[in-house]
Amino acid sequence: MRVIRKYANRRLYDTEQSRYVTLEDLRGLILDEVPFRVEDAKSGEDLTRTILLTIIIEQEQAGGDAEVFSNDLLAQFIRVYDMAQPLPLARYLEQGTRLMLEQQKRMQDQWQQAMRHTPMEMMRELAEENMRFWQQNLGGSGKKGDDSEDK
Repeated sequence: MRVIRKYANRRLYDTEQSRYVTLEDLRGLILDEVPFRVEDAKSGEDLTRTILLTIIIEQEQAGGDAEVFSNDLLAQFIRVYDMAQPLPLARYLEQGTRLMLEQQKRMQDQWQQAMRHTPMEMMRELAEENMRFWQQNLGGSGKKGDDSEDK
């Protein structure tokens, strides 16, 4: 697991690559599914969760279509924290998000597969199959069904 150290000056240092990184660099690691841990350079305290929340906040503030959390949803999250016995929300959100991402990936894969088979590509593949069929069945003799050449 890659270790990122956070210094008092708020800078993040990637110990594997021996260089300072930004939150955007860490976002890239997340997208590439590279596991990492952010720790306080002095105390060693795990700060990963705080950094991940900061990345989410930055994305939410970027505006546009990137907003995932509405004000109502955020208010509901705050209410969950105040419940006597909080709902198992984290597990539900993790499983639901994992399922949604898997389905999204499957849809993208299917779309790419469908796009690979454009009408021209399908015609080319069909022509190649036909050519192979006739070459195998005619065997170059020009006579269909003549098995004597195969023996």
